[in-house]
Amino acid sequence: MTAVFDPTPTPPVEILALLSPLCPEVVRDIEQNWNAPVSDYARHLWRPVARPTSGPAIAARSILREVLHQRLGVIMQPEEIGKALEEFEHRPVIQAGLHCLLLMDRITFDALLLAWLGAVENGLSVFFGFMGTTMTMETIGREGPGWLDVGGDKINLFGIGRHKLCRKSACVAGPVSLNKRALEAVGDETDASRWLGTLLASQDKVFGTAADALTAFNQDLVANWDCSGVTRPVFIDDRLAAAAMVRHLQYDGSLLSSLLFEPARRQRLERALQETASGPFGRFLPNATAYFWGIREERVRKLVLEGGHLIEPDRPHGLSIPFERPHLRQALLDGMLLPNLFLAFLVLAILPRVRVVGGLRQIGYVALFHSILLAALDENAQEERDLAAELQVQENAWGVRVIDERISVREQLAGLPAGALFPELLRQYRLRTFAETTDDLKLVREDARWRKVGQAEIKAT
Repeated sequence: MTAVFDPTPTPPVEILALLSPLCPEVVRDIEQNWNAPVSDYARHLWRPVARPTSGPAIAARSILREVLHQRLGVIMQPEEIGKALEEFEHRPVIQAGLHCLLLMDRITFDALLLAWLGAVENGLSVFFGFMGTTMTMETIGREGPGWLDVGGDKINLFGIGRHKLCRKSACVAGPVSLNKRALEAVGDETDASRWLGTLLASQDKVFGTAADALTAFNQDLVANWDCSGVTRPVFIDDRLAAAAMVRHLQYDGSLLSSLLFEPARRQRLERALQETASGPFGRFLPNATAYFWGIREERVRKLVLEGGHLIEPDRPHGLSIPFERPHLRQALLDGMLLPNLFLAFLVLAILPRVRVVGGLRQIGYVALFHSILLAALDENAQEERDLAAELQVQENAWGVRVIDERISVREQLAGLPAGALFPELLRQYRLRTFAETTDDLKLVREDARWRKVGQAEIKAT
C-alpha cells in the first residue's frame, strides 16, 4: 500500500479571499509565514521599510522624528536617543491597537509580546507602542483602564468611585495614585510575585493623568519581566499625535492645512470620507467625531463641524472652537483637542511611511484611511502625484491577537523564571507556528465585521 502524505498546510482559502480586497499586504504576510514560528512572523513585521521620497512624506517623517525625539528625551540618554531614532529610520514600525490598559490585560499583554518578539528578532534597542487614551476609565462593568484584572478578580486600580470612572477619560483623568490598600490585600491571595511588587514600588507617586500612570507602570513591568533590557517599549499615545498635528498645521502650505482649510480640498476630502462610509467596508470606518475629539471636564467629547466651528452636539455650553488653523493649533497645544483616528494615523503612519501593526478592525480602517487620502490628493500638484505613487505600497499589518492566549496574564507568567519572563516566552514562540497561535485564523472567522463582509459578498454573488 502506498503511503499518502499530507501536503504542507496552507491557510484557509476563504479567509484569504475575504481579506484580500481590502488588505492584500496582510494576506501576503499570512501566506509567507503560515508554517513559520510566530517569532519569525514578528520579525517579518518589523522588517525594513522604504524611506520616504515625496515632499509631503519626507516632511511628515521629519515631524514624526521631532516628536519621537521629544518623547525619548524624557526616558533616555542622548546617545540612546540617537541609536533608537536611527533604528526607526530603517525599521519604522509602530505597534498600535493597544488600549490604555495595564499589561495585566490579556489582549494588551499578548499584543505587546508580539511587538517585543519582533524587536528582539531584529536586534532593536527599543520599539514603539501606540496606546489609545481616549477611552473612558470604565468602559463596561469593571473593565477599562481603571481596573486591574488579576485573574479571577478585578481591583479598582486608582480607587476612583465607579460613578466617576465612567465619566472620566484616561488621557485627562487626574491626578491619580495607586489604590495601595486594595493592591496589598491581594498579596496573600494570589501568585502576585510577578507584578505586585513592581506596582507597589510606585505606591507613593502621584501622576498627572491615568494615562501617565499606566505608561509608567507598563514600562516598569516590562523592565522587571526582562532584566536583560535587550529591548524595551516606548509608549506613545494620542497626545504625541496631537503634537505632530500641531507641527503639520504650522504652515498654510502643508498638505494637512490644505486638506482641512481650503474649502474645495476639504469638500473633496469629506466626499471621500462619505463615499467610503457608505461603501462595502464602511462598517470598519470609525466616524464618531469630526476630525478632532474635544476635551472638557476630564472627559473626551464628540464634536461636529457646524457653522465653521467644532462644537459639542446638543450642548449649548460645551466646546466651540473655530475651524481655522490658528485656533485649532492653539486648542491642540492647550490640550482642548486630540486628533481623531483618521488624522492620528495620517501623521503617525500613512504620511511618514511607517508600518502600523494592529488588530482586525484596524487593518480595515487603516486601509480605508489610505484610500481616502489617495482620493483627496490633487493630481495637478507634482508633489502630491509623487506621494500618490509612493502610497501604492501600503504598510499595514496584523499583530493584535495573533498571539491569543485564553488564560489570564497571571497564569501565563506563573512558573516562568523571575527576571527572564519575556526571554522564556521567546523560546516558546520560536517553537509555535503562526497557524497554531491563530488556530487557523479562527479569530477572523469569528469577527463580526469581517463575517458581515463575507455575507455581503455571498449575497452579491
